[in-house]
Amino acid sequence: MTTSTDTLLGLEHRLGRVFVAGLTISASALSIGLAAYLLLPDSRLPTLLLNGGLAVLMATPLLRVVVSIVEYFRLRDWFFVITTIAVLAELMVTMIYALTRR
Repeated sequence: MTTSTDTLLGLEHRLGRVFVAGLTISASALSIGLAAYLLLPDSRLPTLLLNGGLAVLMATPLLRVVVSIVEYFRLRDWFFVITTIAVLAELMVTMIYALTRR
C-alpha cells in the first residue's frame, strides 16, 4: 500500500517530467528557429519555429494544471480537483482575453 507521501512524490515526479519535456521542446524549437533565421532570414520556417517554441513555452504551465487535475481526480482529492479546475478556468479566461484584445 502506498502512503500519501509516496503518492505526492509520484505526482511531483510526473509534473517535473512535464516541465522538462515542455522546456526541452521549447528550447529546441527556439534554438533551431534562431539558427534558421540567421541562415535563411527571408524564409517562413524560422518564424514558424520561433512561434512554435514560444507557444510550447507558454503552454507548459497550462499542461501542468491539466496533469494536476487528472492526478488529483485519480487520487479522489476533491478539494484539489475543484481548486485546480478554478485555476485552469482563470488561466483560460486570461488567455482568451489576451488573444481577443490584440
